[in-house]
Amino acid sequence: MTRLEEGFLLLTSCLGEPKRKPLTTAQFRTLAQRVAGSERTEELRELEERDLLRLGFGQEMAQRILTLLSEEDLLHRYLHRAEVKDCRVLTRISLEYPQILRTRLGLDAPGCLWYRGDPELLQRDAVSLVGSRELRQENRMFAMEAGVQAAHQGYVLVSGNARGADSIAQNSCLNAGGSVICVVANELEQQEPSDDILYLSEDGFDLPFTAARALSRNRVIHCLGKCTLVAQCTYEKGGTWDGNVKNLRNRWSGVFCFQDGSEAVSALCNMGAGEIPLAKLHNLAALRNDEIGLFDQ
Repeated sequence: MTRLEEGFLLLTSCLGEPKRKPLTTAQFRTLAQRVAGSERTEELRELEERDLLRLGFGQEMAQRILTLLSEEDLLHRYLHRAEVKDCRVLTRISLEYPQILRTRLGLDAPGCLWYRGDPELLQRDAVSLVGSRELRQENRMFAMEAGVQAAHQGYVLVSGNARGADSIAQNSCLNAGGSVICVVANELEQQEPSDDILYLSEDGFDLPFTAARALSRNRVIHCLGKCTLVAQCTYEKGGTWDGNVKNLRNRWSGVFCFQDGSEAVSALCNMGAGEIPLAKLHNLAALRNDEIGLFDQ
């Protein structure tokens, strides 16, 4: 791991310490933009307080950044613990980091992605699936068929490993001989490794579930796939709704909702999503969404 990659981790991960406060996505974005736009002549020199002050940071923030960067012993202990648990990490500047996240999220892409499993799955074409935990029968069938068709058509299925639509689609994909990327919101180290499953986690390998982590991972799920299939959604409630609205607002990927006649699907289509019946899943490569939605007006 290079010094620059270590710097990404020191600034963006809590390193197993709940009280450690890494930079937020917005704060890290600001730092990256200011460093990229500066005229520093000694590119390899370590950041010092005078550099940060010159970049427009106050003394308190400058000291916070320097303190985070100084905790190298903590980082090395954390990386050793991760290795024992068979967990690894990619930073945004690692060669294996998925380019699609850099392209779609820019400086808002996760500074680091912890993983367990085969990172080669990140380089393959993928489709994402999201949905509610409690499904109607017809929506359950859609989630199952989406998993099967992803496998048969050579796509990796990306989902969130939650109960309901996620698990149904993932299991059907694996049973059909496919591969799955699970973006988890609980402890990465507790996930069982498999040749056909890659587990991802944003903030660390040992962090427990929180609602905030569940919502944050939505952008990773939506961005990793060529499109996002929505098995079921509740109008203006829950993480599935929140993730779809943010996707449509930011145009991360095409959103295609199962055509179930629900209020939620109607509202998402008004924002620019497309509708898809079960039968249209047989050709995922043909899915295109050129709809003009609420956020384009």
